[in-house]
Order: sequence, then structure tokens, then C-alpha cells
Amino acid sequence: MPRYDLELFGPVATVYVVDDEEAAIKLANDSSYGLGGSVHTRDIARGRRVAEKILSGMMFVNQPTNSQAELPFGGIKNSGYGRELSHLGILEFVNKKLIHLGPVSE
Repeated sequence: MPRYDLELFGPVATVYVVDDEEAAIKLANDSSYGLGGSVHTRDIARGRRVAEKILSGMMFVNQPTNSQAELPFGGIKNSGYGRELSHLGILEFVNKKLIHLGPVSE
């Protein structure tokens, strides 16, 4: 399918049928993109476990991927680098400087 490896923006839904949880995670991670995704389940612990295994900058459990000012926003892979919004976003605009002091020699 031509859309298999495109970064689609909604409202679009692509549905794949897989045999089990492991196959679903493998399919999700096969993408060269990783902005955001969501897992829907009645078992919250399972949803968290699956979300942790999916290579994506943002994962939501039992809700659609969305943007909120208090949450960091950003992807991985070919979906960008870094974060915007929240306290993590402001750090993208800060140039931190390291000064390391060695011992005084006599």
C-alpha cells in the first residue's frame, strides 16, 4: 500500500489486522516515522506496556494523540528531533555551557 510508509496527518485512519500484541508492536515500529500514536485497551497496564515498546515521541493510552501546552510535543526518526511546549520545549532554545574546573596545582 503506498501509504504504508508515509507520514499521514488526519483525519486519517489506517487499519491493519495482526495476530497478536507482538505483531502489532513490530508493525508500529516498522515505520520510519515516530511522531505520536495511541493504544486503546481495557487493560491499562497492558496499554502502558505496549506504549513503552512503541518507538514514538509521544504515546497516548485510551485517547487520541493530541497537543497540549503542558505536555512536550515532538517525534523521533523522520518525524523531527527535539521537543516543543512544556518546560522541555523551552530548553530547545537554551544554549547550556559547561565549565569544568580542575584541581589547583601548587
